[in-house]
Amino acid sequence: MFVKVAWHSLLNRKYTVLLALISVAISTFVLLGVEHIRHEAKESFSKTVSGVDLIVGARTGQLNLLLYSIFRIGNATNNISWQSYRELAADPKVAWTIPISLGDSHRGYRVMGTTQDYFTHFRFGQNTPLSFAQGGPFSQLFDVVIGAEVAKKLGYRLHDSIVLAHGLGQASFSIHDDNPFRVTGILRATGTPVDHALYVSLAGMEAIHLNWKDGVKIPGRQMAAHELAARDLTPKSITAFMVGLKSKMATFHVQRQVNQYQKEPLLAMLPGIALTELWQMMSVMENTLRLISILVLFSSLLGLSTMLLSSIRERQREIAVLRAIGAPPFFVFLIIQSEALLISLGGIIVAMFALTMGILFAQTFLAENYGIFINHFAINHQTLGILGTIVVSTGVLGLIPSLSAYRMSLHHGLTVRG
Repeated sequence: MFVKVAWHSLLNRKYTVLLALISVAISTFVLLGVEHIRHEAKESFSKTVSGVDLIVGARTGQLNLLLYSIFRIGNATNNISWQSYRELAADPKVAWTIPISLGDSHRGYRVMGTTQDYFTHFRFGQNTPLSFAQGGPFSQLFDVVIGAEVAKKLGYRLHDSIVLAHGLGQASFSIHDDNPFRVTGILRATGTPVDHALYVSLAGMEAIHLNWKDGVKIPGRQMAAHELAARDLTPKSITAFMVGLKSKMATFHVQRQVNQYQKEPLLAMLPGIALTELWQMMSVMENTLRLISILVLFSSLLGLSTMLLSSIRERQREIAVLRAIGAPPFFVFLIIQSEALLISLGGIIVAMFALTMGILFAQTFLAENYGIFINHFAINHQTLGILGTIVVSTGVLGLIPSLSAYRMSLHHGLTVRG
C-alpha cells in the first residue's frame, strides 16, 4: 500500500524526481562501468601473451625483461649469444623457441627480428594464434610483416617498400636505405603490442647491419641483395627468446637451469607471474578510479536524500491528510523510504541499460585503439554486491528525510504551519 502511495507521490513531482533519477543513473553507470572495464582490462592485460612457458633474456629484472620482450618498452641490458641460445633450445624438454632481436625501428614503431616460428607458436588471449589479414609470413631476405596498427596508422599495403631506421627514435638520421624491405603480410588486429611492431627475419636483420659498425654506416661498403644472400647471416647474438616446453612439469626445472647457466648470466621468467606483478604495481591507479566512482555515487545519493528532505516541508498538508485518514507515523516513514528506493532502483535500471548499450557500441573501438577487450556487460556476484551496496546506502541515507517525516507526523498532525 505504502509503495503505491509513494509511486503516485513521485509522479506528482516528476520533473524533480527525474533529475534525481538521472543523477543516480549517471553515478551508478560510472561505478559499474569502472568496475567492469577494470576487470576486463585486467583480463585483457593478462592475455597479452599466452602459451609461452618461459621468456629468457640477459640477467636483469623480470619486469624489464617482460616489458622489452612483450610490450616493446625499454631496452635490454645485454644480448644473448647465438651459441648459448642454440644450446638451450636443444634441451630435450624444450618443444619450441622463438628468438627475438630488437634494436631497429620504423617511424616510431619497433622492428623485431625473429623466425617464422613466431607466427606459428605465439599465442595471445585464450590461446589464440596469430593470423594474417592480408598476405603471409616473410620468406625472402628483405620481406617484412607489419602489425595491424602499423598498417592502419601509416597506410601501408602489400608490396609497399619500407626503409628501417637504426635505433629507436621517432625520427632517425641513421637509416638502412640501401636495403628497403617489402611488405609481404599484414597481421590481423589482436589488441596487443603485436599490432604495434614490424617483423623481419633474423637473417634480414643481420644483413642490414653488415656494413655498419658501432651504430654508424661504413662508407663505400654497400652490398647488393644477391651478395648479401650469399653471406653467412647467422646472428651473433639475439635480445631474448620465448620458450614452449613439452611438459608444464618441467617449467621450474628449466627455469633453474637457465638461471644457473654458467657461460653467461641469463634470466628465465614466467610471463604470467611477471604480468601479475606488473598489474599490482598499477593498483594505485586502479584503486583511485574506484574511490572516485564511490565518491560520485555517494554525492548523488546524498543529493537524493537532500531533495527528499527539502520536499518534506512542502508536503506537510499531504502528511497531515494521511494522518487524518488513520495512517500511523511509521506508514509515513515507509512512504519516504520507498520513494528513495524507487528512485535508486530506477537509476540502477537506466544505468545498466546504458552501460550494456555503451559497451556494445564501444567494444570494437576499445579493442582497436586501446587493446582492451571488453565482454558484454553481465550480472555476476560482484555486480550484485555493488548493486546491493547501492540499495543499502540509499536506505541508510534515506533515513534522514524519512525520520524527519516521521517526527513531523507525530508532532504536527493536522496542524499545518505556514
